[in-house]
Amino acid sequence: MEKIKIGLIREGKVPPDHRVPLTPKQCKSIQAIYPNVEIIVQPSPIRAYKDEEYATEGMKLNEDLSSCDIIMGVKEVNISDLIPNKKFLFFSHTLKKQPYNRDLLRAVLEKKIQLIDYETIKNKQNKRVIGFGRYAGIVGAYNGFRAMGLKTGLFDIKPANKCADRKEMEAEMSKIVLPENTKIVLTGFGRVGHGAREIIDILPIKEVTPDEFMKNKFNEPVFTHLEVEDYYGRKDGKPFDKSEFYSNPELYKSTFTRFLPEMDMYIPCHFWSNRSPFIITREDLKNENVRLSVVADISCDIDGPVACTIRPSKIADPIYGYDPISETEVDFTANGAIAVMAVDNLPCELPLDASEDFGNELMRHVLPALLKEDPDNMIARASETTTDGQLTEYYSYLQDYVDGKE
Repeated sequence: MEKIKIGLIREGKVPPDHRVPLTPKQCKSIQAIYPNVEIIVQPSPIRAYKDEEYATEGMKLNEDLSSCDIIMGVKEVNISDLIPNKKFLFFSHTLKKQPYNRDLLRAVLEKKIQLIDYETIKNKQNKRVIGFGRYAGIVGAYNGFRAMGLKTGLFDIKPANKCADRKEMEAEMSKIVLPENTKIVLTGFGRVGHGAREIIDILPIKEVTPDEFMKNKFNEPVFTHLEVEDYYGRKDGKPFDKSEFYSNPELYKSTFTRFLPEMDMYIPCHFWSNRSPFIITREDLKNENVRLSVVADISCDIDGPVACTIRPSKIADPIYGYDPISETEVDFTANGAIAVMAVDNLPCELPLDASEDFGNELMRHVLPALLKEDPDNMIARASETTTDGQLTEYYSYLQDYVDGKE
């Protein structure tokens, strides 16, 4: 059986990312499941899991990964750290032709690297099989409740990134006190939305239908989880058609404004296309009957579908205020201000738990195709480039991006 060496590369982005693609125990399990695989770990002072933990589980530590066949990281690999003629797995952030990573993709092609982007690894149903979305939802929803506590002055919970792990973070939630008739709206049913629900489900918050949410008052906190048809409708009044909405969103308009007088917090976890109408406009928020006071924007589309999300925020300073009248940023505790949490790297706040979750998905869904058989051509479909220094047929649309023509 052919020997395969996998290298775990040190994260090089600034600010540093403490996550890892595989935990020490997962590395040990992989070597047991695949006896022909050896994992080599590049030393790092910033990983949430320490070098000694990998060594304890029997992993070799080596600064030089040039003997490895496959190299795994999390975020974009620095150009200076790319090794020619290898397979690399990381989030490249090039699929949408991001200008700041054009040189990275050019270097990958020049060095004849097969770039397998985690974001593009999909099953035969074309659904993503790996990502950090679940922990974005978990941390983002927690941050939303923290913002609510600080906005109302009713409670104060520790920032997620100050907690050792998810267990400690969840223990902090016992301090959350929500007034009766607190009403929360959640959108999105993917990994992110279900992650957010894991946090909501820990709290004594009752789920109600959108219709009940709109019509009733409650003597307890409630939330409603909206399907896309609950907040978009055909412009011409014809019945909602989900497949048509996704293929021709310009035929639709937002109906979300009806929820604004009834809700205290909004947790957006949806996927939004720039072809779709905005969900909440700046004009919508000027209406005097708007009750909304906290937005935990986990989707974090800037100047997009949720009007008050005017910039991303950082882990160290996660909340800012949006004044609907002046359309400007203000102190989030100011009267009339909407408190906005829009951290764009949420899983980094719980790197131990997020890494373990990601590694489990990597082992379950990706490694069998990468190391053994790939009947669904999953790895080929996720490869942006080849070891011949070319874009694959699936990503030929990036050629003008590489050439600097767009």
